[in-house]
Amino acid sequence: MDVDAEDWEREVLQSGILTIVDFWHERCPWCIRLNPIFEEVAEEYRDRAKFVRFNVLKSPRNRDIAIRNGVMGTPTIAFYCSGRYIGSIVGFIPKSHLKHVIEDIMERYRECIKQSTKLE
Repeated sequence: MDVDAEDWEREVLQSGILTIVDFWHERCPWCIRLNPIFEEVAEEYRDRAKFVRFNVLKSPRNRDIAIRNGVMGTPTIAFYCSGRYIGSIVGFIPKSHLKHVIEDIMERYRECIKQSTKLE
């Protein structure tokens, strides 16, 4: 799912589930390489987390949201539980490492995630 400034609050900050945001832009070669990996992992975890992509260069408002969320470079994958920022990773990572990070986040923040609504 692509998200932008207009639906950031609803889709990420008001989300009742673990939300994983890929901050990217189309001129970033590492973002382009990460995209199919992000999509594959999103499919594998679709019943346990929400995955969204946020193009930081789409608009000035998108850029401002990225800056407010500490995005200093792309790609950045950030994790939010019930709208609260809980961590991020910066740069290209292989699929196995991304899955390891997600599993680690799910373990460390299991109480927050447990209280979240299950995806259907």
